Amino acid sequence: MSANLGGYISATFNPLTSGVTATVEYLVVAGGGGGGSGTAGSHNGGGGGAGGLLTAAGLAVAAGTALTVTVGAGGSQNTNGSNSVFSSITTTGGGAGAGSGVSGNAGANGGSGGGAKASGSFDVGGTGVAGQGNNGGSNVSPQVAPYTAGGGGGAGSVGQNATYTSPRSIGVGGTGLSSTISGSNLFYAAGGSGGTNSTAIATASVAGAGVSGVYGSIGGAATANTGSGGAGGSGGASGTQAGGAGGSGIVIIRYPANCAAPTSTTGNPQINYADGYQIYTWTSNGTVTF
Repeated sequence: MSANLGGYISATFNPLTSGVTATVEYLVVAGGGGGGSGTAGSHNGGGGGAGGLLTAAGLAVAAGTALTVTVGAGGSQNTNGSNSVFSSITTTGGGAGAGSGVSGNAGANGGSGGGAKASGSFDVGGTGVAGQGNNGGSNVSPQVAPYTAGGGGGAGSVGQNATYTSPRSIGVGGTGLSSTISGSNLFYAAGGSGGTNSTAIATASVAGAGVSGVYGSIGGAATANTGSGGAGGSGGASGTQAGGAGGSGIVIIRYPANCAAPTSTTGNPQINYADGYQIYTWTSNGTVTF
């Protein structure tokens, strides 16, 4: 048996195999949406929506067929994330946060919707895909400078609407969801924070989502392979502040450790055993054949 180094092994071999597995458990998370850009005059970008998330046990897999694995990229500012795929399961990339100074006032639709920008008129967040994510937050009405932006939707909840209270305009992104499929309890697919005109930094939701900075700062990027959304840029007195990039997605599958290893994999998945399962984690595109 290969040595176990840091929880991962370079190849799979189990002396107690009981044939090819017929089903697998999966977690498929798409890339998160990028945060919207902020522009001069206290105009803030909306938070990026999380990539769509689907997880379940009992997905049938056919022996001898190469199953596709696609890991969606996170979106850059004002851009949706990309879809992720495992076999017949597809999750939708997160919606971009609305950018101040670009066409379209609402956050973009996606796995979870992007948050509304803030530029002097009432706007709504983008729509999430049912079963994969939630809607992005709106801004406030009536709009009074300094303007306020909504948070991106997350897999666990909608993005928060912006508020015209002190501190102003912290539209926190929607929460992510936890999973133990990797052998650890980790969170995925949270929404990015909307841009803020407060001197206080927005509170982050879990799962590596981007966090908006203080007045006149760029939006924070989301953590790679979480599928979380980037934060909106916080417009200052002058210049354009970029929205943060969304986090790339991830694909994880597992099945009982006493079943045979796949006949082949591509894309260099990480492989480990935990909780009686053998677990395969992709952070780049590949295939698996049982």
